Parts: sequence; structure tokens; C-alpha cells
Amino acid sequence: MERTYVMLKPDAIKRKLAGQIIARIEAKGYKIIDLKVINLKEKILREHYAHVANESFYPKMEDYMMSGPVWAMIVEGENVVQGIRILMGATKFENALPGTIRGDFASSTTENLIHGSDSPENAEIEIKRFFG
Repeated sequence: MERTYVMLKPDAIKRKLAGQIIARIEAKGYKIIDLKVINLKEKILREHYAHVANESFYPKMEDYMMSGPVWAMIVEGENVVQGIRILMGATKFENALPGTIRGDFASSTTENLIHGSDSPENAEIEIKRFFG
């Protein structure tokens, strides 16, 4: 079984969409094998978003990610990395198709509800980062 890292971002929690998002993940047949609620700090965010930490939009994104708790999850299933990426929809909310989590619920590209690992290799790195 493949594993991936999924994070429900602060807007998903504030807007009370976590239950609906988790229901979509479970309805697809994936299993949440661990879940914890955490408040992110600058250090872990800089590590997690190292690929964009020098971009002009990063400070706004960091503030948003520290604006409230996130739900960190390890999700398991067949081809789960790709499957979760499809469920999430495009990162840019205006490109996310109806029927995807972002297409149905996201209000901006920054506040786009959910993060999912982009490869099995990154999934293991992110699981270790957030779960030890």
C-alpha cells in the first residue's frame, strides 16, 4: 500500500469543511491511518515550502499557514499520491475543475484548503517531517 501526506489548511478548518473533505477522501476508498492537529511554526514552514520561500508571495502564504491549526494526515491506499492529487484539483483555484475539492470550495490560490504530496518520495519526506 502506498502512503501520502495530506494537510487540511487553516481555511478548511475555519470554514468547517474538514468533514466534507475527509468524507471525499474516505469515499474514494483511502484510509486515514494517522491524523493530528498542529499549529505550524516558521521553521517547519520554511522547510516544507523551501522551493518557494524566496518568492514574493511567500510571506503572505506563511502568515496564512500560521493563522490557525492544520490537520496533518497520513493517508494510505492504492496509487494514493496520484489519487489525492486528482481529488484536490489544480493548485490555482481558478483552474480547479468542479467536482474537485479546490474546484468546489477554494476561495483563492493561497487559501486553497488542502495540500497533498506530489510524489511517493516526497510523501515519505513530508510524513517524516510532520510525524517524526
